[in-house]
Amino acid sequence: MYLIRPIVNDETEVLFKMAQDSGIGVTTLPANYDRMMAKVSRSVKSFADQVEQKDALYLFVLEDTQSGDIIGISAIESQIGHQDVWYNYRLGNTVHASQELGVHKQIATLFLSNDQTGMSELCTLYLKPQYRKGMNGRFLSKSRYLFLAEFSERFSEYVIAEMRGFSDVQGHSPFWESLGRHFFSMEFRKADYLTGLGNKAFIAELMPKYPIYVPFLSPEAQAVIGRVHENTEPALALLEQEGFRKNNYLDIFDAGPSVQCRLREIRAVRASRLFRVKVRTEVAAIKEPKMDTVMVCNRQLADWRVITCSRFNFTNDQVTLTPEQAAVLGSGEGDVVRAVGISPEHKF
Repeated sequence: MYLIRPIVNDETEVLFKMAQDSGIGVTTLPANYDRMMAKVSRSVKSFADQVEQKDALYLFVLEDTQSGDIIGISAIESQIGHQDVWYNYRLGNTVHASQELGVHKQIATLFLSNDQTGMSELCTLYLKPQYRKGMNGRFLSKSRYLFLAEFSERFSEYVIAEMRGFSDVQGHSPFWESLGRHFFSMEFRKADYLTGLGNKAFIAELMPKYPIYVPFLSPEAQAVIGRVHENTEPALALLEQEGFRKNNYLDIFDAGPSVQCRLREIRAVRASRLFRVKVRTEVAAIKEPKMDTVMVCNRQLADWRVITCSRFNFTNDQVTLTPEQAAVLGSGEGDVVRAVGISPEHKF
């Protein structure tokens, strides 16, 4: 059985190893042990309700309960831009016109922005390569929507996710080579790493304050604006299934897109429902097609847990679980849980 639960203090080493394996471009997973330890500590305190809500970070792990192995990580930032200044580019237009010359041109322009400060963020999504099959990636990513639905008062009206931008197999970013390199005396890898550590003051100090005209960039850089890394395409597709859309904000280093949705308009948040638990030894197994799979979470902040089961476990306002499922979920007979189909096609 697979389980989503909060990370605990002694799992810093696991998170650090995932950060090492994730490669460049995932700024929320810098391969720095002290940074990972601080993230885990902040998450543990957040689940214990020991930090201000705007500073909360919720880190979730995907555990194989049979082996005890941690195979994936995901997270939600309650509000971005408070502890670390949030920078990105807003892609807009600048109009140059002359009636006398008969010229009217709209030029794509990049504006340095802090506009998304205060929004909630889905972040730090990583699944070990050998487990990237079946429903594992969807479960790891979409389980967070149940947390947003259950504890919506802890988050902002808007939820965003930053997508990893395009880079080649050597880790070179065409956008960085055309723009960032002119202002930073470092490689893309190092700038990306420093950003992940929260050392963002150099961005304000070194980046140009004036708008950047996109036609001034190389053709290669222009071609990757708003394009995601090939490894990120599945994650983007899952977000779009839930109602997220690109919002014309870009990462300042690799031009990866940002996507956004109102919390209450996220499909899985809107579609989630409450059910009362009945515990029985024999219940239906998960069947094909995959749309039959349902995510079920308890309603406990400090010990939040999510498992999957079949839609055939649900009748009216009741869900039937095996004793094992109930124990892993941390819910017993008569408890109320929240559930939603993992697929947009699923209806209770």
